[in-house]
Amino acid sequence: MSEPGGEVRVVLITAPDPEVGKRLARALVDRRLAACVNVLPGVVSIYHWEGAVQEDAEVLLLVKTGRAQWADLVGFLKTEHPYDTPECVALEPAAVESKYGAWVLAALRGHQ
Repeated sequence: MSEPGGEVRVVLITAPDPEVGKRLARALVDRRLAACVNVLPGVVSIYHWEGAVQEDAEVLLLVKTGRAQWADLVGFLKTEHPYDTPECVALEPAAVESKYGAWVLAALRGHQ
């Protein structure tokens, strides 16, 4: 049932609020930089920034994408994300269910 992760990636991106998160998510899917994006509310981020510990409410985007989309996804965030330094961390899954992985890659190509 599970197969090696292969080309599928899960990217973590934070956004300042649900509206921005949904806007980014829709644009990523519309541009086929993501097959699916989950927008998770209620995230509290605590981090060092500009010499102090900060605490902010954010939303977390779980982006299902492919390895080949990475550079374009990063380029998109550089122009469309409101943060100067947006979180953008790609995770390579240890395994992805074969039908789901095939769907992700097909959706990125516009063949779902």
